[in-house]
Amino acid sequence: MNEELHQVHEQAEVGHHDPGLAPVSVTMAVLAVLVAVVSLLGHRAHTEELLFQNRASDAWAEYQAQSIRLHGYEQFLDQLSILDPKDSGLADKLRVKYSGEVQRYRDKRNESSTEAKEFQNEVAVAAHRANRFDLGEVCLEAALVITSMTLLTRRRFYWKLGSGLAVAGIVIAATGLGIR
Repeated sequence: MNEELHQVHEQAEVGHHDPGLAPVSVTMAVLAVLVAVVSLLGHRAHTEELLFQNRASDAWAEYQAQSIRLHGYEQFLDQLSILDPKDSGLADKLRVKYSGEVQRYRDKRNESSTEAKEFQNEVAVAAHRANRFDLGEVCLEAALVITSMTLLTRRRFYWKLGSGLAVAGIVIAATGLGIR
């Protein structure tokens, strides 16, 4: 980014000596700022994507832990049903207690699954938003380079082409703002 700013500064000097190129220099300065803004938005979207992915992973780990506990309680109930306990009253109390635990872990497991799926959806949304910002950034960077060719060649065609590409980059990046 520092290199781009240095180039913009040098090109502004060229524009100072040739007033006809002043709009090109201004366009390049604006493009450099837009590249920085869209780049920042892209980085933040990628960070958000990673945070949601971590949350989804945590929810799936919780789901797995609950499944293991549930399976253990179900095994205990299976063993209790085939054994002939000495104290049937105590066995009935244990059966009721662990049947409740089985139901509790089934419910918790379903909640964890739902939560994990919601986080996975958020990952997909954040990734889509980040991709829009990344594509917008690429278009703006290409627009900056193409526009700078105007200073070297003195042909306005490159300025127009760069400006068109810049508009496309802005529109693409702006669509990332609307993704929720």
